[in-house]
Amino acid sequence: MDAVTTIPIPVSLESLPRGQRATVADIDWQGLSIPEARRLRELGFDEGVGVEVLHRSPLGRGPMACRIGRMTVALRRTVAGSIRVSPLTL
Repeated sequence: MDAVTTIPIPVSLESLPRGQRATVADIDWQGLSIPEARRLRELGFDEGVGVEVLHRSPLGRGPMACRIGRMTVALRRTVAGSIRVSPLTL
């Protein structure tokens, strides 16, 4: 058989294309401040959780909107850069 299995390589949530669904692979908790880490935990960010980028600020350095579960949340780019996600393939 010549079946090719592709394993998605985790990327930063910050660089995930808009509309692409993914699962959280890893979060750099050490790189976040205590309030930022607490906020992510309260919002439900953890390994294995589904996430999707909905919007980005037009200037490229502002916040971005993501869907996690049934919630839409705004994240700073630096916080999104601490979250590694595995894109889902259909």
